[in-house]
Amino acid sequence: MAAKARPVAAAAATSGRGLTMMLRYGLGLLALLMAFSTARASVLPEDRADVLYHLYTGGGVDIDGPSILVRKQVGKSVSVVGNYYVDMVSSASIDVITTASPYTEERTQWSLGMDYLRGNTTLRVGYTSSEESDYDADTYNFSVSQDMFGGLTTLTLSYALGDDLVRKADDPTFQRDLDKQNYGIGLTQILTKNLIATLNFETGTDEGYLNNPYRSVRYFNPSDTSGRGYSFEGELYPNTRTSNAVGVRARYFLPYRAAIEGEYRFFTDTWDIDSHTASITYIHPWRDYTFTGKFRYHDQTGAHFYSDLFPSAQATNFRGRDKELSELTSYTFRLKASYAFLNESQSWGFLKKGSVTASVDWLFVDYHEFSDLTANALIGEEPLYSLDAAVFQLFFSFWY
Repeated sequence: MAAKARPVAAAAATSGRGLTMMLRYGLGLLALLMAFSTARASVLPEDRADVLYHLYTGGGVDIDGPSILVRKQVGKSVSVVGNYYVDMVSSASIDVITTASPYTEERTQWSLGMDYLRGNTTLRVGYTSSEESDYDADTYNFSVSQDMFGGLTTLTLSYALGDDLVRKADDPTFQRDLDKQNYGIGLTQILTKNLIATLNFETGTDEGYLNNPYRSVRYFNPSDTSGRGYSFEGELYPNTRTSNAVGVRARYFLPYRAAIEGEYRFFTDTWDIDSHTASITYIHPWRDYTFTGKFRYHDQTGAHFYSDLFPSAQATNFRGRDKELSELTSYTFRLKASYAFLNESQSWGFLKKGSVTASVDWLFVDYHEFSDLTANALIGEEPLYSLDAAVFQLFFSFWY
């Protein structure tokens, strides 16, 4: 029986490996935009419920599932939130078809959180649990935000602790721990009546089992009986990783109610991965509609222990061939439209407002050091791999 492989697009050494990196990015954008809109004043979030359906398809991987989020205020100082999220994964990615067999699986995640408001200070605590057949992740997070200078400035400090367990489907005795910590500081400043900017800095440490138990590296082997000229062996990563990231984001509100937003982020880590990410967004409201267009550019160097083809077996102390650790460049285009079908002047019973939002992201990734082995070309003549993917989201929001 062939060993089960993980999706090649999964972010290495992160919780919820069944969710691809691109889908994480797409859903993360939504969270960032929502956070941006609520970080400017010491007020509790409104009572709200969101029902989301997402679909990722690309690179031989299909992921879809629902998500439900409910937020409710308790008194004047407390707001609680709960979320349930499901990913159904079907994978025949390039890693799977070159080293193992296609597979399907399901990941479920739920989270609980609470906001506590006292004066100009907001405290937030949360817990997230994610489970799949061979990976469990528990994350605890805490943050405190302080409004200053009449609400023009907001300072936020955050901390998150992750406690993950890595298993292997074909080996019930295989269990490895992964501990993660993340520290963050953010400053949001209203510069003018039309301009707001945010500066963020994050540092993270990962310690434990950081590689993927299913993924393999390839090495030159002229005596390989298959005639390929190379063989495979398991990858081996360092057991620690420290990363730092700094980002700046600014939104300018145009005279005709529209807004333009720009963002830049620089990332570096002890694996010698440096990345630059920049994006520009245009938001245009019209009557009961809001239209959004976005372009994102990402470029990164490769990890120091990454190689598309090692010279021999166990050639280095650490070795990996996850294409997300290689040198790459990606481009993402997003289109989004929202329609407010319900407002406070025409509420439905206890429902005050309602909206529906649909979005699509087109992702294009060029891998500069990862060969497409499915081409069955000679060593050194394999074409480089590229990925095209799409992320669809449809969600309904209700305020009550």
